[in-house]
Order: sequence, then C-alpha cells, then structure tokens
Amino acid sequence: MLIKKGGGIPYSEITPESVYMRRREFIQAASGAALGVAAAIASPLSTPVSAQGNLAKLPNVKKSPLSTTEKPNSYEDVTSYNNFYEFGPEKEDPKANSGKFSPRPWTIRVEGLVKTPQSYDLESFIKPYALEERIYRMRCVEAWSVIVPWVGIPLGDIIKTLQPLPNAKFVEFTTLMDPTRMPGQRIPIIRYPYVEGLRLDEAMNPLAILAVGLYGAVLPNQNGAPIRLVTPWKYGFKGIKSIVKIRFTDTQPVGTWQISAPREYGFYANVNPMVDHPRWSQATERRLGEFRRRKTEPFNGYADQVASLYSGMDLRKNY
Repeated sequence: MLIKKGGGIPYSEITPESVYMRRREFIQAASGAALGVAAAIASPLSTPVSAQGNLAKLPNVKKSPLSTTEKPNSYEDVTSYNNFYEFGPEKEDPKANSGKFSPRPWTIRVEGLVKTPQSYDLESFIKPYALEERIYRMRCVEAWSVIVPWVGIPLGDIIKTLQPLPNAKFVEFTTLMDPTRMPGQRIPIIRYPYVEGLRLDEAMNPLAILAVGLYGAVLPNQNGAPIRLVTPWKYGFKGIKSIVKIRFTDTQPVGTWQISAPREYGFYANVNPMVDHPRWSQATERRLGEFRRRKTEPFNGYADQVASLYSGMDLRKNY
C-alpha cells in the first residue's frame, strides 16, 4: 500500500523532550514529595502537543495483560495514516493540518443520567487512575488494520467513579466543535460535532479504554488528542477523538456516520467478516506496512472477551 506523507510543522518549532523533563523536575523540586507525584501525572498532559514526535512521556505506565503479543506498527504508520475528518477527509490530512491545534487546556463535561453532572479539566478527570499500555489490533471499516500501543484508562473504571443512575443504558461521546481550530469542520462532508455511543455494558467491558497517549507519550493531535475512545473489537469510526462531552442516557445514541450513511454504518460497528460493506468486502484486510491480505477475524480477534455481549442478537441486522 502506498502511504502518502503530509506536511507538518518544522522540527525547530517543537519543544524538545528535554525541556519537558526539566519542567517536571522543577515542579517536583518546588512542590515537595507529596505534590511531586501529582505533578508527574498532570504535567505531561498540560504541555503543548504537536502533530510530530518528541512529545512528553507519560510517567508510571504499567503494562496490561490484555495487550496482543503482535508487534506494533511503526510510529510513522500510526501517526501518518489516519481518519480524523475534523482535519480533512484524506488519510494524510490529520497530520498535515493539525500542527497548530492546541488541546490544552481541555475540559470534559459529564452530564445526563449521572449522579453528579459537572465539568472536569483533563488532569483532574484522569488523575485518580493508573495509566496502562494496551497494545491492540485496530481495524478500519475501509479494510485496513494496524497494531497500536495505546496508553489509557479502562473506561469501566471511569464510569464506576462517575456513578451513572440506574436507568442509564447508554453512554454518548461528543467531539470538540471549533472550526477555527479544526479546519475540516468547515467542509460539510459529515455533520459536526462528531457523536458516538456505546451500550453501557459495552463501555464497561475491560477492553474499552479512554486513551490519552500512544508509544508511552501523550497523544499526537492527529490521533485524537488529548483524549479519545478505543474499542478494539469495533471498526475504527467508533473510536471518537478529542472528546469534550460524556452523556449518560436511557436512549440509544445516534452516531455521526449513522446519520451520514445509515446503509453503511450502524450503531454497533462490530468487526464482522460475514457482513460486507455495501461497497467492498470485509472478509480480508491489509495491515499497514504489508502487501499481503489477512483474513478478518470476528470481533477483530477479541471474540473471547466480547462475543457474550451480543448473545442472541442478529449481527447482520445489528451491524
């Protein structure tokens, strides 16, 4: 597969990693040992983010036993070939067009059927949780796949803390709406802001995470900075990026692609090689960096962990 590479900001404009590290050391020294731990967690997520490498490292990331043993794709693969329509419809557009996007500071609003609706800054939202590296197989509906070493937090842990009410059945996510910062939103290819959702039991599955990094560092802009959803048994369009709102509801959310192309994109988005996209087969896929095609696995190879969620359902109808 030929992978085009878009432009970016000059290397000279990127803050070196050493500067981030010195900043963290200064905060720790000034605040004392107790405050130093909090600063080590918050500082990388408070620093500027670019579309390039040399991003701030995330501290105290533990390995997850839920990771695949497959070798991750290269950093270049994962950060240069993306779907993120807020920065343009072509795969190289997100990297080329997101260099000036500044996802700091960042606020997440939690609302709907939840014990305490309120807004959080990003650092306080994730501070209570340990960060985990999850190496996941990811599958795009366009029949390509990639192995990504995400850094994130189990979504179920966050939901337990937020305490949805007993009548909450679904969780809905919304992306930032700001055409001045996200130039792709000026092109009306799909309806903005981007919206996606999960059943609450799907969201509580241990595989579902909110990612804040990859390759041990904070998320690059083109990969959904500063926080995004990752559900590895579903097609990539389900992985909503740059989340600003989480809403608990008793009604099934209607996702952006369900509205834009309902014949092609359903609510569940489970990887199912037996159900073709109307315009191409889903029976095989091509891994980025490879030329041979692979057989597509049900639920993207995660059937043991998630198939029970859909017991008794017609997965051709509920696509």
